Amino acid sequence: MSKMIWQCPVCGLPLIAEGRSLHCENRHAFDRARSGYVHLLPSSRQHAKLPGDNPEMVRARRNFLQKGYYSHLLDTIAKAAADVFPREGVLLDAGCGEGYYTNGAASRLIDVGLSPSVYGVDISKTAADLAARFDKASDYAVGSVFHLPVQDESCDVVMSIFAPYCGEEFLRVLKPGGTFIMAIPAARHLWQLKAAVYENPYENAVKDYALEGFTFIKKHTAEREIFLDQPQDIADLFSMTPYAYRTGQAERERLASMQQLTTETAFEVLVYRKP
Repeated sequence: MSKMIWQCPVCGLPLIAEGRSLHCENRHAFDRARSGYVHLLPSSRQHAKLPGDNPEMVRARRNFLQKGYYSHLLDTIAKAAADVFPREGVLLDAGCGEGYYTNGAASRLIDVGLSPSVYGVDISKTAADLAARFDKASDYAVGSVFHLPVQDESCDVVMSIFAPYCGEEFLRVLKPGGTFIMAIPAARHLWQLKAAVYENPYENAVKDYALEGFTFIKKHTAEREIFLDQPQDIADLFSMTPYAYRTGQAERERLASMQQLTTETAFEVLVYRKP
């Protein structure tokens, strides 16, 4: 049997792993899927049949990210984590998607001689399944960032990469003095893509950095121009963005006609500390 940071989504007690099953002292049990993830999202908090990103969006994001277009962002996130990570500690990626940044950050921490225990949570079953299939060194679960199936004060670093923000939960699971790392799009991110698709593109709104309960420590920037010469890559990139949910037919036709794209990418990686 082995201990972990997961907690029972029914009663809140710590979960213990025994074989391919996890259970708490109250005998609530959860079996791992064949790929390795565990489903810790109660049906009472599942507000759709398949909550989170749909399978097409998850696969589009994985295909795009695996080609390295956002490797500069991964490098920046990994460096921010390595700068604050203890010799041995726990890394949680809250809203981990298909695990690209989870696995990438974990690999960089190991490369610099650290020993992380790595966990990822995502509300999308498809995303958690894909993450677990490709990353056997980390532990993945289906769960909500608004009700993390994670024990109090169990994490040294929590990451949130373009995922919903729930400060109350992130503060709860972080150890005192722990670090929160958040990635957001900068004002000019994907400007040329938006200019090609929309008649009246606008810059992204970058909000004030202050977060209740956290001390702001540092901002890192990750900027690079990328060139896409495959229509499928352009379509995959667009599918990853919030614009995919609110784009009309005329804009979609412009997108479908694009054979190449050169666009700015611009991110801000913000680092906070729990007092």
